[in-house]
Amino acid sequence: MGSLDELGVPGREQFDWFSGAVSSGVMPVALSTRNAADFRASITDLDLGVVRMSALTCTAVLSRRTSAHVRRGDPEHLQLALITQGAFSISQRTNESLVAGGLVLTDTSRPSEGACLGRQIESVIVQIPRQALPLNPDRTDRLLAQSLTADDGSGAILADFLKTLLKRGPRCRPEELRRIGPVTLDLATAFLAQQLGDPSQAPAEARAQELLQRVWRFIDQNLHDPHLTPQSVADRHNISLRCLYSLFEDQPLSVAARIRRGRLERARADLASPTLSGQSVLTTALRWGFSSATAFGRAFREAYGTTPSEYRATALRAGSATARTGRKSTHPAALSSAARGI
Repeated sequence: MGSLDELGVPGREQFDWFSGAVSSGVMPVALSTRNAADFRASITDLDLGVVRMSALTCTAVLSRRTSAHVRRGDPEHLQLALITQGAFSISQRTNESLVAGGLVLTDTSRPSEGACLGRQIESVIVQIPRQALPLNPDRTDRLLAQSLTADDGSGAILADFLKTLLKRGPRCRPEELRRIGPVTLDLATAFLAQQLGDPSQAPAEARAQELLQRVWRFIDQNLHDPHLTPQSVADRHNISLRCLYSLFEDQPLSVAARIRRGRLERARADLASPTLSGQSVLTTALRWGFSSATAFGRAFREAYGTTPSEYRATALRAGSATARTGRKSTHPAALSSAARGI
């Protein structure tokens, strides 16, 4: 489902349509708004198999789920929401919180009251079947309607992962999304276990996924460092090189290949940038950790089937043509089919 405008729902009917869609497709709930005539909403839904992820954008709305609503329909889900814009006021169990920029856990099996505050709220919601979460339910209930930080640690890792999944997920094939589902569940489990003060509650798979996400983020933030190697990555995370390699056993790329691909992608973007067109290929190569123009050129040609100079010329011509005509042209990243095989 996309925006209600894109689906052709008239503006004055969007709130009624949205309210009905939530009650029938997610769970029975009473929604209300002061701006029904100007209400706008969009929903992106990703089926990840073991869990589902939804992204919701809407104008201010109030929600109330009573015991009667629970009896009418209960998916028996825990909903872990990342609030990326605006603020969300939530009351459930004996807890009440205002969440802005953080995470919050709610339970569809309990009554709740919520309010999306501000002109617009944006959130990413992971719907987790209760039986799929390998944590003590009595302890997990203590986290309901609590404002949980997403600024550091496992919260930041989970938030970054969900944002990336929201951006890239709609272009993935269904079988790819189903393989991502267990990863999403593991990261959510590790995060909630950390919030409970006992990370050891998370299964080994969840702890491994959290470590893998930390490694990925460290690599992405240090691609410019010419000394970034598998050994330096292992040392930075206080693990052996063998342990690092085992983390990547089921991944499409080895740790060394991920470093190489990341450097090539950053360099390729710089080569296509008009503002950096005056810089030499060597400067670009050194900026992204390559030891020489020769080594960079060899790796670039192997990955994309063309030399850095040829790619830059083609990309800049395409950008110049777009600027003159005002029409969209093929993004430079699509100029070589070999790019898909990195």
